[in-house]
Amino acid sequence: MTTEHQTLEKGISDLVGALYDPTIVYPGGWEDTIPDWLRNNVKLERLVECMKSHKGEEPTGTDSEAVIYLYTACLCFPFDHDWTEIYLYLGRKVYERWRTPDSGVTFPDDIKVESLRPEQERDLSRLKGWIYERRVQARQVKDRAERREKKEAAKVRRGIQANLEFDW
Repeated sequence: MTTEHQTLEKGISDLVGALYDPTIVYPGGWEDTIPDWLRNNVKLERLVECMKSHKGEEPTGTDSEAVIYLYTACLCFPFDHDWTEIYLYLGRKVYERWRTPDSGVTFPDDIKVESLRPEQERDLSRLKGWIYERRVQARQVKDRAERREKKEAAKVRRGIQANLEFDW
């Protein structure tokens, strides 16, 4: 397989993954409480990240994916000061990007975090990288299972055909 073919295949896989990869949540049973408006943003942000990665940037999880992960995590255990600031910073950023202007609702000023310290930026970057890796792993596991199923189905079909040939 040529490098060009591999690059094309990876690009197609990333594009399909942007649309169909699972949303990574903190295990704890809170995934059903994720707001629809937040869930709906994930695919659009993934497509934007996919385009960025095809232009040479390192692929990563999206802001909405990170907010979803942090949302489900904070319902399971309390955050320390740094993760609280990261969550509030990212939550404001995502909310203000995706809220409907006619809603009239804005992010409360008393909990607004305008910027992160460098170590918080690194923590957020690592989280988004980890989320992306988990998405890709989930896609690969699913792809392998589908290929295995197809092989087994083909094997069964061949066995049935062989039996039919002998029954005549």
